[in-house]
Amino acid sequence: MKKTLTLLVCLAIANLAQAAQDPETVFNRSCQMCHNGLLPMAPKKGDHEAWKPRLAKGDEVLIKHVTEGFNAMPARGLCVDCTAEDYKAVIDYMSR
Repeated sequence: MKKTLTLLVCLAIANLAQAAQDPETVFNRSCQMCHNGLLPMAPKKGDHEAWKPRLAKGDEVLIKHVTEGFNAMPARGLCVDCTAEDYKAVIDYMSR
């Protein structure tokens, strides 16, 4: 019984570390307007050169920028129901 409970807790914790939302859906709903060219300073989806210096700052900094807002980016990046894992997943999606 104790092993089963421990396994269930471990599985629950592992699931928390995964994005809850599909990154493409989040992008289409909340990010595409700015990251498809409306704001020239926002790196476009798939623009590897524009994403390189941003990715070099690390996930923690990028997620902080999205969460708190940064330059022209509004706080939470217009995704009020996103988690840090969702933000990480959509950043990975945009930077590919």
